[in-house]
Amino acid sequence: MSNTVLIITNSADDAKILHDTLARAKDGPFVVHSVQHLSDGLARLKQGDIDIVLADFNLPDSQGIATFDVLFKYSPPVPIMMLCNEEEEDLAAEAVQRGAQGFLSKGHFPNSLVPQALRSIIQRKGVEEALFVEKERARVTLESIGDGVVSTDVAGNVTYLNKQAEHMTGWLRGDAAGRPVAEVLHCIDRTTRQSVRNPVEQVIQYKKLMALSATSVLVRRDGYESSIEDSVAPIFDKIGEVTGAVIVFHDISQVQAMAQQMADLAQHDYLTGLPNRMLLNDRLTQAMTYAKRHGTQLAVLFMDLDNFKHINDSLGHLIGDKLLESVAHRLNGQVRQSDTVCRQGGDEFVILLLEDTHAENAAITAEKIVQSLAQPHHIDEHELHITTSIGISLFPTDGIDADTLVKNADTAMYHAKKKGRNNYQFFKNDMNIRAVERQSIEADLRRAIDRQEFILHYQPKVNLKSGEIIGAEALIRWNHPSKGTIFPNSFISIAEDCGLIIPIGRLVLRQACKQAKEWINQGMPAITVAVNISALEFRHQDFFKCVREILQETGLDAGFLQLELTESVLMRNVESSTTILQALKEMGVQLAVDDFGTGYSSLSYLNQFPIDVLKIDQSFVRNISANKSNGVIVSAVISMGASLNQRVIAEGIETQEQLSFLNAQDCSEGQGYFFGWPTPPQDFAEILLNQKMLAQPRE
Repeated sequence: MSNTVLIITNSADDAKILHDTLARAKDGPFVVHSVQHLSDGLARLKQGDIDIVLADFNLPDSQGIATFDVLFKYSPPVPIMMLCNEEEEDLAAEAVQRGAQGFLSKGHFPNSLVPQALRSIIQRKGVEEALFVEKERARVTLESIGDGVVSTDVAGNVTYLNKQAEHMTGWLRGDAAGRPVAEVLHCIDRTTRQSVRNPVEQVIQYKKLMALSATSVLVRRDGYESSIEDSVAPIFDKIGEVTGAVIVFHDISQVQAMAQQMADLAQHDYLTGLPNRMLLNDRLTQAMTYAKRHGTQLAVLFMDLDNFKHINDSLGHLIGDKLLESVAHRLNGQVRQSDTVCRQGGDEFVILLLEDTHAENAAITAEKIVQSLAQPHHIDEHELHITTSIGISLFPTDGIDADTLVKNADTAMYHAKKKGRNNYQFFKNDMNIRAVERQSIEADLRRAIDRQEFILHYQPKVNLKSGEIIGAEALIRWNHPSKGTIFPNSFISIAEDCGLIIPIGRLVLRQACKQAKEWINQGMPAITVAVNISALEFRHQDFFKCVREILQETGLDAGFLQLELTESVLMRNVESSTTILQALKEMGVQLAVDDFGTGYSSLSYLNQFPIDVLKIDQSFVRNISANKSNGVIVSAVISMGASLNQRVIAEGIETQEQLSFLNAQDCSEGQGYFFGWPTPPQDFAEILLNQKMLAQPRE
């Protein structure tokens, strides 16, 4: 491999002699460039690929030591040899002190050793540059890493600290140099508070890697303490002798704190700080072991907040969370210190009562809790009222393991809700029978979807003036393979609890739209088909997309589909409801408020929501003759609908008296057993085809 030499001299003879000497080199060719001026030399250096510079002190544009200084400033990586005569050797020596690699006396240019010397200098300079790069990389790395690094000599005295070590020990590098490492890196045991022996001595003695104790705490120079984790390794010379040690350490205080926090979170509820299900199971298991040994009893109270979801949805999760914190605080105030209050999740809590608790004691505690939680909760600017339903199971009467006790208390709680809420119930074995039946229905529901056991019946909606059928409400029926026809009130709530209402609701919507389209294709009078939408369906993120896709799939015009939603569903999140309803309205779907008057009874939303139809709840219609106040309510709703350009449908019409009253009030539409029961599609099609007059026109 050739080396490139730049000769800067205004002596043509010197340049020729050097050129000829380098040309005769036996150990490889040299490429030689010669210039007479320093400026030309600097210009050539800028182009790169020069391996060494041979320069005269005295040039036409530069004289003396300044010549070297300028060269060295502009090309420090390139080795420089100065050319001099005997009178200039002192000047050459000064240049060497300033960074020159050496000098060549002009009387020795023809020497055969000159090429060898130049090549040696070039190689040595390359090694120096490579070593500098490695040392600089190591320095930057040590100063940049997050670990502290301390090195010592063989006597255990500090020779180096990086920036992180300075910060963690409180010792500056200059102050720490030469001091014993145990003084700079002062460690104590977290438990005993005694000084910990620094492992450097052992590392140097045994020539192997070691580490500090896991309980070591570093005491900074100013007294601040931090838990550390470290390793100590010996440093060897080229013949394998130990010359010192290097300690690498880092602060694990935050890691330990996070580990402790994670351990706490694993056993405690993040919101209320109460024990969670995991910790409850552990305490319950220990309590049962103690009770078995001493022949005592204990009680488990499973409680659920009544209508908490309504508060959470209407006022937001932040208020809901604060209410849960208030509940947790009150629960802790109603039990003994030995008892455990646990949050299972959501608005469910479990309380473990110890110290030989009998049924009477459990009942007293449950009653205190019911009364305490019923008192107003003042959250921000809201005065919130909430009640609770509690189920109680006793050990060992109602179960001999934790899961059974909690499950049976949960079953009793569900029974308390069936009893009207805001009360407590003790577990009884027959409750499990009903729970098993409920689980059986849930399992059958899952199979029913796959086996397509659900069918729709249709109840006519009638124009009360003309008596014509103008629509139909789709009502689901379950053709159970062994139990026969099951009506929705026996399985819809279970479907909602287990999440199956979403696929069932989509099945109903698709089947109703498909049937309506078939009737139109068969030449039947075009009518709207109404489908009830549950809260879970309406709040599902894909609800609007699902409606649109089903209409496209079945080919039914959106104007023939009417979706019925209750007031409570719409009011849980007014802003979100408005957005969804507006999108449905723009698509052409008709929108109806079902069971109007039984929910929030907030009239402000009637203008806010794009509603087409108000359905007067059947409870008002059926009591028209029995209670004059119901007639007033019905009249008010009809008048209000007319003023807002909304159609009004009266549900539950069963008698001529009810029909006459509604006609007198100009109610436009109605449905009920007076006009017809829900019937299978084929029977409804026959009624629709014949267009029977189902209502007496008003005189």
